[in-house]
Amino acid sequence: VASFLTGNTEFLMGIMTHPEGFHALLRTVSDFLAEWLQVQAEAFPSIDGVLVLDDIVGFLGEEQFKEFALPYLKQVFGAVDASVKFFHNDARGLVCAPYLPEIGVNLFNFAFEHGLDEMKELTGGQVALLGNIPPRDVLASGTPDDVRAAVRAALASMDDLSRIILSCGGGMPPGVSTENIAAFCEAARA
Repeated sequence: VASFLTGNTEFLMGIMTHPEGFHALLRTVSDFLAEWLQVQAEAFPSIDGVLVLDDIVGFLGEEQFKEFALPYLKQVFGAVDASVKFFHNDARGLVCAPYLPEIGVNLFNFAFEHGLDEMKELTGGQVALLGNIPPRDVLASGTPDDVRAAVRAALASMDDLSRIILSCGGGMPPGVSTENIAAFCEAARA
């Protein structure tokens, strides 16, 4: 949310040139989000999940992540008691992956450039992984055979399929054919 208020470039520059001001912005945004989640949880007690989408995290180095993302993500994910704490970052999610259990995330959707095996190792096997078929080039633009091959390759990289939910890495693109969805489901069941 903070980068939507400032612009992506301005946010990334600002954390380096004006860290105090950007910490104040991040505190304000995180306080608001935590309170908003609490209001929703009280008004709709059947809601049992939190979804946070934050691709900017993928543009941070580890030190910047630990300073400008980790404490605020912990605050937001810790605001309510929910069974599902889902984080989406499909912009090079490697920097955040080892910290996801500490943040409280238990479901992660990440960039398709990273393998399920790599993410499972980075998260210590403590986070369910949602992915990781290339959305545009395979699901939307590929053939059913391309889709089946991508699913088989993703699964072949794994010794342990626990905490794996097959999906596309990032998000479902427009224009995915029914045939490709059927091929995905067929390969996942095989």
